[in-house]
Amino acid sequence: MVEQIALSPLMRWAVLLLLFALVSALAFLAIRTLLSRKLILDRLGQESKRAIPESASAMQEAMVAKTSAWAKLTERIERGGFSLGDSDPKALQGKMIAAGYRSPQAPKIFTLVRLLLIILLPSLVVLPQLASDKPVSLLNLYLQGAGLAVMGLILPNLYLTARADRRRQEIVNGFPDCLDLMLVCVEAGMGLEAALDRVAREMTTSHPLVAETLLQTTLELRAGASREEALRAMADRTRVDEIRAFSTLLIQSDKLGSSIATTLRIYASEMREKRRMRAEEKAHRLPVLLSIPLVACMLPVMVGVLMLPAAVRVIREVAPAMTGSG
Repeated sequence: MVEQIALSPLMRWAVLLLLFALVSALAFLAIRTLLSRKLILDRLGQESKRAIPESASAMQEAMVAKTSAWAKLTERIERGGFSLGDSDPKALQGKMIAAGYRSPQAPKIFTLVRLLLIILLPSLVVLPQLASDKPVSLLNLYLQGAGLAVMGLILPNLYLTARADRRRQEIVNGFPDCLDLMLVCVEAGMGLEAALDRVAREMTTSHPLVAETLLQTTLELRAGASREEALRAMADRTRVDEIRAFSTLLIQSDKLGSSIATTLRIYASEMREKRRMRAEEKAHRLPVLLSIPLVACMLPVMVGVLMLPAAVRVIREVAPAMTGSG
């Protein structure tokens, strides 16, 4: 057979064409597979960019760049033999996530910042006094250095707590709108995952923190996590009582087989009522808060305006008459 192919020009051309067709078909299939994979990746990238606004994306890129620089610094310090681990790493990691810092290196960066503040704040005050020619008291230097060191130890915790509280308040304020939109999506026939994704993309401008939370949950569901695990992880990340109760309600509805739409409708009405009560509470606090600047600022001015003519008359008429000079 091989000799016939070698002797016959027609057979040689037929074999060459067959090999060419086979190689071309294999190359075509490989290119098509790669192109389809690239198209899928491009679509996923477009969906993720569409889900996150441009400003949030830019802020996220800047935060990632800063975090990477700090992470490199912490790695170099730990390579030198100095540990930046905390005594309770899980609790610190939870606080960092609640404040919006999801990087695994965030607790170490936080510990490094605290150490730097403990050293830098006393140095900025104590070293110039030691370098000056004026005599200084060692007791005053010690008290100032100790106070500033304690301040450097406390300030990062205060900042972390304030940031977490601010994020938590923004999530609480935007969550009733999220429930209303999710109720509309569920009643329109969407599943829970599709409703979460749709609401996250719709709320990127009005309530970006709520959208970020829902998007993270959607990505966990797509990655293969169960509905219960994703919802409990959402509640643990935000540390908001309303979202924790919402997650528990959805998990119970899923286990018991009850209607998710009915659950969302009832909980949405409760959330709107709570938001109205919070607004009324702030409105009732306004008179009490306004009384402080009124008493401190306006009352002395009013007393001065009312009493000034009488004081002038006393000085001009009554005082000379009492001294006998009039």
